[in-house]
Amino acid sequence: MISPLLVGLVFGVGVFFVYWSFWPQQPAPKRAARAGFMLNLRDHLTQAGYSSVTPGNVILGSVVLFSVALVLVLALTRVLPIALCFALMAGALPLSLVRMRARKRRNKLRDLWPDVVDNITSGVRAGLALPEALSQLAIRGPAELRPAFEAFAEDYRTTGRFQDCLDRLKDRLSDPVGDRIVESLRIAREVGGSDLGRLLRTLSSFLREDARTRSELETRQSWTVNAARLAAGAPWVILGLLALNGSSLTAYSSPTGWVVLAVGAALCALAYRAMVWIGRLPEEERVLR
Repeated sequence: MISPLLVGLVFGVGVFFVYWSFWPQQPAPKRAARAGFMLNLRDHLTQAGYSSVTPGNVILGSVVLFSVALVLVLALTRVLPIALCFALMAGALPLSLVRMRARKRRNKLRDLWPDVVDNITSGVRAGLALPEALSQLAIRGPAELRPAFEAFAEDYRTTGRFQDCLDRLKDRLSDPVGDRIVESLRIAREVGGSDLGRLLRTLSSFLREDARTRSELETRQSWTVNAARLAAGAPWVILGLLALNGSSLTAYSSPTGWVVLAVGAALCALAYRAMVWIGRLPEEERVLR
């Protein structure tokens, strides 16, 4: 015999499904493969000029440095908490170096993008088609960007598909400013008309003004970032000097020493991130990926 509780449960579930059918659900949008750690690392490697290096290689290098530093410092100090702290710093070194080089190269390219737009404008004025004006940047463009535009020229000669070649050019550049330029050229190509020269001149002046303003702000605020680095690194330099005297490190082997190092590391990381967040301008994101 069927239990009344089971009958009531089935009836309630049926009523719920009938009610739910009156509220059609929008299909969940497919999330684009972006804004992930590996994708950001891939962009940083390309921006730093290490396009042949994969994110997996960087992570593997971090793991190797972490292991080597852990073994060496542990053999030197015989104190596991201190060895872990310095091993974590060593493991984060490859990521930090890639991001630092990518930031420096982005800042350098920011001053070159207006020249790129000016060269495209000159080519269009001379009667070249837009793909040809882009291709000639492999010869007349800035030296740092010539390989990307040379690959674009070869790609366009092979396929003749301008839109697909622009997508691959964006991947090779992996630069927020480059994305804006490419999308502006794509719109100009699709819409057409006689305003292409005006659009390019406006874009060039905007990029120059943006680079000038950002450079002035970064110069004024660089002391805050340097102070953050000095303040965050000073305690660990002192701890490294103490490591030369093994007898003074035995206290860190106790549970209290673990807590002191953990709290100190957390406070240093938090203070450093806070000062950098206050003093450094926000990084441009690739919203037109």
